[in-house]
Amino acid sequence: MQLLLRVFFYLLYQPLAWSYDAIAWLVSLGRWRSWVNSILPELSARGRVLELGHGPGHLQVAMRNQGLEPVGIDLSAQMGRLAARRLAAAKRTPLLVRADGCQLPFRSGAFQHIVATFPTEYIVQANTLAEARRALAATGSLVLLPVAWITGRNLLERLAAALFRITSQAGEWDGRFSALIRQAGFDVEEKRVALPGSQVMLLVCRPQ
Repeated sequence: MQLLLRVFFYLLYQPLAWSYDAIAWLVSLGRWRSWVNSILPELSARGRVLELGHGPGHLQVAMRNQGLEPVGIDLSAQMGRLAARRLAAAKRTPLLVRADGCQLPFRSGAFQHIVATFPTEYIVQANTLAEARRALAATGSLVLLPVAWITGRNLLERLAAALFRITSQAGEWDGRFSALIRQAGFDVEEKRVALPGSQVMLLVCRPQ
């Protein structure tokens, strides 16, 4: 199952990136965008923000509209093109870099916030967290959205919730992510945020 999931996500982020929005909308029953945007209240009114894995660029546009100064990185060239087109259509200059989260091409202390929505487990690898800590300002925060749950009880919502569990996007929360982040030198606040028919987990992590 894990091998199949890795192949699925590779296809979704690389050759089939054009289908990402449709698939995300379908499996979340139209909630994907609201889940991603649930990070916004955790970001201060102004400041530079680095998004790890910017995907098709929706959060990049939302952060610009909120007055923030976001930069996005992603290893997928296809996602880079999608995000650049979306930012251009919103009349925003793309600030996107093709890079790896465990080797950030930015100076130390460059960002007030670093964010990631639905990241894979690379996000809690020691080198990724060390790079995030280095690139954050001393008063900055790493804000992660690792998981969401569909909580509605009609048949379609129950089916969608089951699909999310199969793809590991909505497993039981056991705090393992938080423990690994604390080991890397962060204080971690876990926040469950209720949204219509769903719930998300946010991790707000600050350097110790």
